[in-house]
Amino acid sequence: MNKVLIALITLVLSGCASVPTAPLSESSKAKQFLAPSENKAGVYVYRKDIPIGVALKKDVYINKECVGETAKGVFFYQEVEGGKEHFISTESEFSPNGLMLNTEAGRLYFIEQYLKPGIFVGGANVKVVNEEQGKSEVIRTQLAVKGTCTSI
Repeated sequence: MNKVLIALITLVLSGCASVPTAPLSESSKAKQFLAPSENKAGVYVYRKDIPIGVALKKDVYINKECVGETAKGVFFYQEVEGGKEHFISTESEFSPNGLMLNTEAGRLYFIEQYLKPGIFVGGANVKVVNEEQGKSEVIRTQLAVKGTCTSI
């Protein structure tokens, strides 16, 4: 039994998941952190480029609609209606985890999707980070292609 568990952990830690990324020109444009469209707020959801959980892909949703699937070192950018509350969530090991984000028109928001230990494959959660930290992290990642969620 211990050998099976060790093999599973090794597989999860050594494999490397990837998702389709947008052309570099689109990624570069999103990293300019321009003001969102009128009456909109901009939401960046990113996953750091760190070696923990590299074999795991996790879906991200805004208001229960698929934004896309993350892997290490990617981000999504999506405009949402300003002056409203939005539900940002991610799939996790047993159930989705999420947060409510009150937005103001004209502002940018940064949400970090992070992995956490799980019983079988690992979980995920999301948290709001300040603009300075968010920009610093997004600069080191690539824009992922939107719209592919596998947990639906």
